[in-house]
Amino acid sequence: MRKITLPCLSLLCLAATQSWAQSEREPRYIQLGGFEFTPTLVVRESYDDNYRGLSDNEQASWVTGINPTFVLGTGNRNSEYELEYSFNSDIFHSDSEASNTDHHLRLRSAMEFTSRHRLTWGLAYHRVEETADTEINTENDKYSTAVAQAAYRFGARTARNQLEFGTHYEQRRYHNSGNINASEERNSLMFNSVWFHRLGSKTRSLIEIRHTDHDYKLSSALRDSTNVALLGGATWDAGAKTSGMFKLGAERKDFDSDQREDSTSPMWEIGVTYKPRSYSAFTLNSRRAFDEGDNGASTINDWTTLATWDHEWTSRVSTELLYRFSDREYKGINRDDERSGYGAGVTWSPDRWADVTLSYLRTENDSSLSSRTFDRNVYLLSFDLSL
Repeated sequence: MRKITLPCLSLLCLAATQSWAQSEREPRYIQLGGFEFTPTLVVRESYDDNYRGLSDNEQASWVTGINPTFVLGTGNRNSEYELEYSFNSDIFHSDSEASNTDHHLRLRSAMEFTSRHRLTWGLAYHRVEETADTEINTENDKYSTAVAQAAYRFGARTARNQLEFGTHYEQRRYHNSGNINASEERNSLMFNSVWFHRLGSKTRSLIEIRHTDHDYKLSSALRDSTNVALLGGATWDAGAKTSGMFKLGAERKDFDSDQREDSTSPMWEIGVTYKPRSYSAFTLNSRRAFDEGDNGASTINDWTTLATWDHEWTSRVSTELLYRFSDREYKGINRDDERSGYGAGVTWSPDRWADVTLSYLRTENDSSLSSRTFDRNVYLLSFDLSL
């Protein structure tokens, strides 16, 4: 049974939770020489009663979505490569200006040179439009991100100690009319180092140092800054029932400009999955960290927690429940948002290659700025098809 996917809206997204019953539902592929080609298609119809996220004069529309994905993969015993392209087209029947098509291109690789030397790397390009939480209420936020990342790990899998060195580069550019969102354009470069120490056969402690430089194209934005974080925690996989990781520590943000206030804040990243049965899984993801500022803010101190429960009732019917809470404190302006999201969905799988999902998602944003307070409901019917 494939995991239910509730609508992934720009105002309510977190890193996808782990799938707990994928193996039997993996899409099949076509063999093309030495490559495996895997196409999938999601077609959906939804009703969104406030797609602009407005406090009053809400705009509602039926939305038709088409989301094909094409994956080309190859590999051998020591290396794997995967090229993926997908686009997500949303047609708003009541507002053609809101209609948009997002494009995603990714290249990923994992290499194991010896038992002690492993390298993962990836390149990606995303062209995205968002309809809610936009700079102006009549135009989508339109931006692209180019990403390059790599991580090298030294140490055998069974060794008592392992070291990992990583880097992540992101370039963000906006494509709105005029100078809308010009102050958000930036280049960000992160380096991190992690020390893993084996405590048991399936548990490792870790210490991580992370350093990120943010360089904004528009000097008047006054957001050029350096983030430094120190985290400690553990990863574990205690068999069939529990797996996860946690990192706890602090983060410091220093601005180049004296007109911006430097900040220090607790920081954490947590992801835990508990499976009391093979057909049921509870997942908790939580993160507190500095996000880059928008709407005039110098930075945003964000705390987000997402909890889900996935349950397979029969071989053909499964459900998902979702709750998300975010507290976003906008530094440099008088704004503090508390956002709650509630979701529920049921999936019927009439065959191995097809899922039909009916779901509902509600978002409530309570902001200290009355113009940013809103409620939003999305009702969705989707068809997930594969070979």
